[in-house]
Amino acid sequence: MFKKILIANRGEIACRVIKTARKMGIATVAVYSEADRDARHVELADEAVCIGPPPSKESYLAMDKIIAACKQTGAEAVHPGYGFLSENAEFSRRLEESGIVFIGPKHASVAKMGDKIASKKLAMAAKVNTIPGHNEAIATPEQAVEIAKGIGYPVMIKASSGGGGKGLRVVWNDAEAREGFASCRTEAMNAFNDDRVFIEKFVEQPRHIEIQVLGDAHGNCVYLHERECSIQRRHQKVIEEAPSPFLDSATRRAMGEQAVALARAVDYQSAGTVEFVVGRDKSFYFLEMNTRLQVEHPVTELITGLDLVELMIRVAAGEKLPFAQADIRLDGWAMECRINAEDPFRGFLPSTGRLVKYAPPPETGGVRVDTGVYEGGEISMHYDSMIAKLIVHGATREQAIVKMRDALNAFVIRGVASNIAFQAALMQNPRFVSGNFNTGLIAEEYPRGFDAADPSHVGHDDPAMLIAVAAAMHRQYLARNARIGGQMPGHEYKPGADFVVRLEDGGDHEVKVLEAPGGWNVTFAGDLHEVRSDWQFGQVLYQGTISRPLGRPKGGGAPPWGAANESERGGPAGNEPFCMQVERHGLKYRLFHWGAQADIMVMTARAAHLRSLMPKKAPPDMSKFLLSPMPGLLTHVAVQPNQEVKAGEILAKIEAMKMENVLRAERDCVVEKLLANPGESLAVDQAIIAFR
Repeated sequence: MFKKILIANRGEIACRVIKTARKMGIATVAVYSEADRDARHVELADEAVCIGPPPSKESYLAMDKIIAACKQTGAEAVHPGYGFLSENAEFSRRLEESGIVFIGPKHASVAKMGDKIASKKLAMAAKVNTIPGHNEAIATPEQAVEIAKGIGYPVMIKASSGGGGKGLRVVWNDAEAREGFASCRTEAMNAFNDDRVFIEKFVEQPRHIEIQVLGDAHGNCVYLHERECSIQRRHQKVIEEAPSPFLDSATRRAMGEQAVALARAVDYQSAGTVEFVVGRDKSFYFLEMNTRLQVEHPVTELITGLDLVELMIRVAAGEKLPFAQADIRLDGWAMECRINAEDPFRGFLPSTGRLVKYAPPPETGGVRVDTGVYEGGEISMHYDSMIAKLIVHGATREQAIVKMRDALNAFVIRGVASNIAFQAALMQNPRFVSGNFNTGLIAEEYPRGFDAADPSHVGHDDPAMLIAVAAAMHRQYLARNARIGGQMPGHEYKPGADFVVRLEDGGDHEVKVLEAPGGWNVTFAGDLHEVRSDWQFGQVLYQGTISRPLGRPKGGGAPPWGAANESERGGPAGNEPFCMQVERHGLKYRLFHWGAQADIMVMTARAAHLRSLMPKKAPPDMSKFLLSPMPGLLTHVAVQPNQEVKAGEILAKIEAMKMENVLRAERDCVVEKLLANPGESLAVDQAIIAFR
């Protein structure tokens, strides 16, 4: 077994590999860019080597520097994680030539299967079901249009070395084909240093289901069941689960056997994933093979009880797989949410900055958090947006959803925007809960994006719970004020019991709050809500129980399995446990629960009346400016002063977290002046162009 390994990656996956290596008694070496000097993976590793400036091409993609770091530290093997050089055959070959073991498949397998064009040809030769398409690199936009028309729209333009949704576009007409070809090539070159793209037929209403395979150098190869990855936004996976709620045992076995046949065809020796697109009739077609560890590998680990990173290391060291296909178990249900630094209320644009507060839920009771960040750390604009992976395991899919909902409630992130609200909304979506969905679910359910003003997106279907908790918090603050010393005898402050609770929408609700053993009794609309909690001032999480009249909704819209699972939520019916995030902002209480954010004021009746008379300040008019929707690098400005611009024309391009974002004119206009130049780093809402 290896004594020391180097992890050629960063962030969450580097920390994940270090964790297993430490368990195995293997020393670790981290590499880092200048932007990651204070990163968590650097702190966790036994040694760390700086390999260059922030841009990936000069650090994490620099093979010479990584090989030099191996020689400098005496690392015997390299684990590439995912992304960066993990599917680069040249990197694997150069390590082998340098006498360093690549903890992954042999370079010949990477070359054959890491290239999407070559892998599809091999799949056809191995009699694996494949999607119709053009399997050669495309040279020009005109050729892309000709091929797309021949296959028939819609088609997918895909980067040959792509992954993670980068270098991929679904196009529906000639114009989109031309533009998609150019964008895919640009993204592919920036992310993978390979601008080859190809085209294949887009299967409508598909499901994206992948098979985890594992092979060794002794001729053994098995599949570790499937992962359902159909919940995607712009081809980026959002939620993954194992097993799939769609497959039956016969289809699972057929897909697994085809995946193994493909792996055997290239003498695959490591963990890898064969991805399939699956139709409504359970027909399935080979999509691609990822010759690396997947982001979503934890859900497979939780249902099989296997450590995939450990198995990759042992296979690379020459060991045999310690089990056969019949030995692999399928225990319960696992689910993963990717927690990203992106703002769902601003079109999921990247969010960068300092993690002012970072407190993931406790890793107990089937909850797991894989992360590469820490409170006070920076989310950099140079790399991907992942903050953490939140994974849960339950006996059934219903239990897994309940656990995920509770864990999302308890996941505290401040300082940067996150997609937790969106994940929580998906966990309540009826189509997702039923398991009857496809890769189009997000686009179909949120056609205009995730809108904070749309009650169906972020509305809380149990506002009485929010009102009761806000009122209880306010009364607790007043009780503390009443105990402050220095008050004149006979003139002590005595808080009242009657208040008006004003929600964001302006609705006023009269409540009465009385102290009770262990909490507060809140009467609202004639009903008593018994709020019990040991919450203390300054705590972000407000945890406790709430008891309401029979017939009231439980848990802010719990899934339809309802009362049968009350015991799994930690308490009996009528004494419902809950967890929500709370903050005090001046006179407002901000509550976060089930993905909803509610700003609530609790006042006396007189204060509520006077506040309703106060005028509201209108926001400044910024309609004559192009504002940066995110922090990022301004890579291109397409206009000049005095230029007339038509609606839909490109104004500028911004790059952030390895993705190119194109800004277009919303209406006809004339440019007055340019306020930023290419090469500048932009802040969110920074003005780029002024219009007349």
